Amino acid sequence: MWLRSIFLKTLRDYRVAILGWGIGMGLVVISPMASVAALVTTPQARHQLISLAATFAWNADPVAVDTIGGYATFKIGIFIFLIALWPLLAGSRMLRGEEDRGSLDVLLSLPRPRLSVALEKLAAMWTALFVMGVLIGLLAFAGGKKFGGDFGLGDALFYGLNLALICAVIGSLALLISQFTQEQGPAAGWTAGLLLVFIVLDMVHRVVPNSDWISRLSPIYYYNLSKPLVPSYGVNAGAMVLLLALAAVIAGSAVWLFVRRDVGGTVPLPRWLRLPERNVSRALPVGDWSLGSVYARSLGMIAMPAFWWTLGTAAFAGWMVYAVQLIETKLATLLSGSPAFTSLIKNLGGGDVSVNAGFLSAMFFFLPLFVMAFAVTQVNRWSADEQDGRLELVLATPQPRPAVLLGRFAALATATVAISVITLIASAGAAAAAGLNVDSGHLAAATLGVIPLGLLIAAIGYLAAGWLRTAADTGLLSFLLAAWFFISFIGPELKLPDATLRLSAFYYYGTPLLHGLQLTSVLGVLVVTAVALGLGALRFANKDIGV
Repeated sequence: MWLRSIFLKTLRDYRVAILGWGIGMGLVVISPMASVAALVTTPQARHQLISLAATFAWNADPVAVDTIGGYATFKIGIFIFLIALWPLLAGSRMLRGEEDRGSLDVLLSLPRPRLSVALEKLAAMWTALFVMGVLIGLLAFAGGKKFGGDFGLGDALFYGLNLALICAVIGSLALLISQFTQEQGPAAGWTAGLLLVFIVLDMVHRVVPNSDWISRLSPIYYYNLSKPLVPSYGVNAGAMVLLLALAAVIAGSAVWLFVRRDVGGTVPLPRWLRLPERNVSRALPVGDWSLGSVYARSLGMIAMPAFWWTLGTAAFAGWMVYAVQLIETKLATLLSGSPAFTSLIKNLGGGDVSVNAGFLSAMFFFLPLFVMAFAVTQVNRWSADEQDGRLELVLATPQPRPAVLLGRFAALATATVAISVITLIASAGAAAAAGLNVDSGHLAAATLGVIPLGLLIAAIGYLAAGWLRTAADTGLLSFLLAAWFFISFIGPELKLPDATLRLSAFYYYGTPLLHGLQLTSVLGVLVVTAVALGLGALRFANKDIGV
């Protein structure tokens, strides 16, 4: 039955992602609900929570944070957009990925119109997002019933639908960008960079007065106009319709371009967007620098995605420093003599609060997440190259299999180091420009300390690629990343035992902006990374390619 239509076949391929992302993100929504009661035990504590939430407005609008649904919406904040990784990858490979591996040629050899093929695949992605939204909504409703929430089933389902709509916009944007790129990787990288830009643009109006017009350039702004889990705030139907229309227009443009271009080709950019033309030699690039080794070629392939991830991560870090400077006075007044707030910021990653450093440390807790997400996208590319047969030509040359895998990993490690170093420079520059007093050694520890975490998730992905297909490998890493973040972000509020907190890689990152890096933790992460990478290389050396 599943093979009778492109729609059903594509939807079947998404079944693991639907369950993993739907249930996983639903549990993430439930998790903060359990801790609200402990934070509002007295009227004074309730007032303090509302005041502190206003200080953390860069994360999310502080609306009814003393309620179950309001606190869950606020607490999750920008973390909820981790789910956008799936449509980002799915949209970029939906057509371009199949063109890369030649399967689209076989599909189009059948009596099926191009338009029908593209629309059925797009409908499958949107249906998958809708089902994820329903699962998230149902779990959110169950959590609300368990912990005394005041929102109903309809509100919870609208919450999931709103999330599905913003994901549809991101997936459609990846599909559109893939019409202009020769491979799916650059399309995913460009879309991820734009997602980070959208997140930062949405933050602007909550930190800088009279800057709503800037935030309106981001689709995330319109997502945040609806807060279905807060009945007193409700759903903004106009904003949700706008998101649907935006997704339809972007996806429609992508399909229109696909129908009118050559399979395997790209849509030429407008003249004003093209780079200056150069006289390109028709000779084979025998002496090209990137062909000197697997490492060099891998570095050339990863350069453009790394550039955009670097730009987004460094901009986020610099913006966080600037945001701390803007709210420094208000935060100092709020935190003076308030042990409850000290405890809350400690749970966010701020350790023992010292105003600037403590608050910035809490915000820098998100920094490893971006670097690790970048590593997930590059593991996806490695797994896809093997699955689609692009490693066969490389392995036909006298290249040892372990050297091929280690060369790709070394390129990823180089890009991770570059992202961290440039983020350090941007953060230090922003601190100097804003006049913010931050220990330079601890700032270096906070930015460079994300490198071992990025390498860890990459090594685990390379190991899992020895047994799993591309979609399953990426899904596993995404779920693992979400689980780690959930344990460290929500775990302290749920009073999870220390043994459970140690299961998260973020635990070993610690609070370097306050206390520096713990050498034993870093060495432990590097040892696990080396073991996973070694086992991954051993598996790759002894398996059939593509199996």
